[in-house]
Formats: sequence, structure tokens, C-alpha cells
Amino acid sequence: MTPQVPTVLSELALLAMRNAGPGVPDGERQNELTLTAMLLGVAAEVWDAAAEHLVRENRALAALLNDGAGEADLRLSVLRAENARLRGRLIAAHIAAEQAGDTARDAAIWAELIASTERRKLSISSI
Repeated sequence: MTPQVPTVLSELALLAMRNAGPGVPDGERQNELTLTAMLLGVAAEVWDAAAEHLVRENRALAALLNDGAGEADLRLSVLRAENARLRGRLIAAHIAAEQAGDTARDAAIWAELIASTERRKLSISSI
């Protein structure tokens, strides 16, 4: 499971507050604040791209599944719910394709899963 940005930001806020205390050793403070800064950068990148990734992925999944649903509401919560619904349908479609021996459908599903992973790569990704 990937934590959502608000959860990460809450944890980082607690970490920053703890490191503001006078009893934190300098080395520990430096390490934790460096980690905090890096995670804030990643959170900003994820947050900035979240709607675009979900819209693109939902469109790709809807096309793959011949699902006519659209994205009239671009709130992240709505896009995530639609993504979860489409992914549920994708799992069922993938199982059906494998059981039927439909290699073309299986390949198309795998191609979208790979594309989805590529879309979500972060700028700090080593791969």
C-alpha cells in the first residue's frame, strides 16, 4: 500500500516538531530533517501529478474495459474511487482473459499495468 500525501505530511509534521526540541542530538536532528526535506519534495511531486495520473489511468482502464464512465468530477477522492472501481473490473477481466487463453487481451492488460507503473515513476526513481 502506498501512503497518501496527507498521511505522509502529518507524519513529517510530527517529525519536525520532535526535532524542534532542545534535547535532540545534532546528528539525529540533521538526519531526520534531511529525510523530512526529501520526503516533502517527493510529496510535492506526487501531489502535483496525482490528478493527471488518475485521469490518464482511468481513461486508459475505461477504454481497455469498454467502460463509458467519465471524469466529470476531478476531486482526488472521486478519481481514486473511480480508479478503484476500474481496477476491480480489470482484475476480473484479467482473470477471465487468462482462463479463456485470450493472450491478446492478457497482453493488453499487462501493457496498461506497465504503462501505469511508468506514469507513476518519481523523479528520484533509480530505475
